[in-house]
Amino acid sequence: MSLSGALQLLASTLIFLAAASGAKSWAMAPSLPKIILTLALYTLGNLIMLRLVREFGMSVAFSLSAVIQLIAVNLVALLYFGEIPGTAQGIGILLAVASVAVISFGPYLGGR
Repeated sequence: MSLSGALQLLASTLIFLAAASGAKSWAMAPSLPKIILTLALYTLGNLIMLRLVREFGMSVAFSLSAVIQLIAVNLVALLYFGEIPGTAQGIGILLAVASVAVISFGPYLGGR
């Protein structure tokens, strides 16, 4: 992965985290400025993802983004918003992280 690609992936992740936080904020207290900001952030994140798809291909770009965002969004939900998933939900989140990681990195570990 090039430095440029890594920085774009980092930027999209941070933007999607801000958008997800904006969505949570809007859900707690809806307002027009919050929804406009949230939609703008999601749009910007997706525009960066289009560049990543061009550089890395669809499967790699979206798989990497999915793994990183899945972990990052859950950390924000847990640490910042104080959300505590139930046991079944927690197991589901761990299985989701594991499954996306296997899908994303399995072909590279298998000698592809």
